[in-house]
Amino acid sequence: MISQRTLIIGANSSIAKAIALTIQATENTGLILIRRDTTSNVSSNVINENSSLNSTNDEHLVFHDKEIIVKDYQSESIEVAIKQITIEDYPPITRVFICNGILHSNDIYPEKRIEEFDVEAFQQVMTANALTPMLWIQKLIPLLTGKSPCKMVVFSARVGSISDNRLGGWYSYRASKAALNMMIKTASIELARRAKNIKLIAFHPGTTDTPLSKPFHKNVPAGKLFTCEYVAKQLLTIVEETPVDQTASYLGWNGETINW
Repeated sequence: MISQRTLIIGANSSIAKAIALTIQATENTGLILIRRDTTSNVSSNVINENSSLNSTNDEHLVFHDKEIIVKDYQSESIEVAIKQITIEDYPPITRVFICNGILHSNDIYPEKRIEEFDVEAFQQVMTANALTPMLWIQKLIPLLTGKSPCKMVVFSARVGSISDNRLGGWYSYRASKAALNMMIKTASIELARRAKNIKLIAFHPGTTDTPLSKPFHKNVPAGKLFTCEYVAKQLLTIVEETPVDQTASYLGWNGETINW
């Protein structure tokens, strides 16, 4: 009998799929997957964090609960998706993984020099990496507030750490992840007062072997390019071991705390 459910948002992504498959193989947990319809004609340069080239309709992935498909990750679509998640007659949602985000696309690439900074690209990156996850958090809070502990994981990045910035570059991506981290930290202060059962975690997966990181593989030190399966297992262990303590945590793939 299923006693809890896990919500995975941005389920087109390679890491999201690995999380779902790992949960399916090791736990008796209900899964709710939310993914963008990649077959629609909606024009968008925004891709999912660690985006997979394939749909989440993997023949080996059995959905215990439901799959929700949205046309995009705009506010209206998020609200529609939230309405499809009901709490009546279901076990509580105890984990949420928000895997939305962008590093590059056909039209966007991390800036190496300040001359490459582009307003339109910055707005797209900021929307995908900071605004979209924050909208999910905002809309989910009323659904998740209660007695059952719930841990919400948002995919961030180490480059979002202001104190850890020693290399420079990547203006838009760094700024978007720093903004995301600030909103997570700020939200945790509010939730400590009004939703003590919810824990927020900003997670840095490391460099993972996905289409997101492929252009940068040559710069990765030996042994530091991780498989999606490895990251998924690491993350699930970290989430299990991290207490609901009314503060936000900023954690790396190895479980170590990253300075904000």
